[in-house]
Formats: sequence, C-alpha cells, structure tokens
Amino acid sequence: MFTITVRDHVMIAHSFRGETFGPAQRLHGATYVVDATFQREQLDADNVVVDIGRATEQLGEVLAELNYRNLDEVEEFAGINTSTEFLAKVVADRLADRIGSGKLGASARGLSGLKVVLHESHVAWAGYEREL
Repeated sequence: MFTITVRDHVMIAHSFRGETFGPAQRLHGATYVVDATFQREQLDADNVVVDIGRATEQLGEVLAELNYRNLDEVEEFAGINTSTEFLAKVVADRLADRIGSGKLGASARGLSGLKVVLHESHVAWAGYEREL
C-alpha cells in the first residue's frame, strides 16, 4: 500500500455534555495538528499516490470551515459531543466528498483509503480511517 500524508492545523472551541468529560464540560479551546493520509494500492500514471499540492489545498479548505469556530454554535453539530474522534471522521468524510467530486484530480478516484488523525497534544491523538 502506497501512502502520502499532508499536515495542517485547526483551532476550535467547544464544550462537552456528560460527567465523563469532567472540566471539559465547560467551554474550552483546542488546537489540533491534523494529518491526512491518502492510500492506494498502485501508483497512478504519474507514479504518485495523489498530487500533494492538491491534497494540502483541500485539507486546508476543509479545516477552514471549522477554524476559529465555536462548534457548540454550529447547527450541524447541535447536541453532539464534538470529540477528537468525531472531528477526525468529519474531516475524513469531507475529504472523501472532495475526492469523489474530482477536487483532488481525476486520478485521485483511484485512491483506496483515507486516514485522518487529530493530534490534541504531544501525548494524545485520535483518528478515523475509511475506505474510498
């Protein structure tokens, strides 16, 4: 399996519901380093997994939709605990939609998988991996 990974970051605010989350039930901020790994079994006609420039651009556009937002105020997330794991899936699914629509180039339709990891700190991170 061939892979490439691109990286960016996003800053959000949110709070959680439920005693499980202790003090994180209060509004707080988070800055995530975000890695998106694109996978394919065979390289494309140009011998790449996907164009790194386009992958970086599209990850940045997906994160821009969340950046500097209080996720508690985003209608799409109403009543949802926007955990790191949940946000990893949101980013992965939005990237998958962009792959399907051709925004990463026609050859990106040959990708077989995508993994997104959100790093909360140097000691904790969560991710989501999906097939394409």
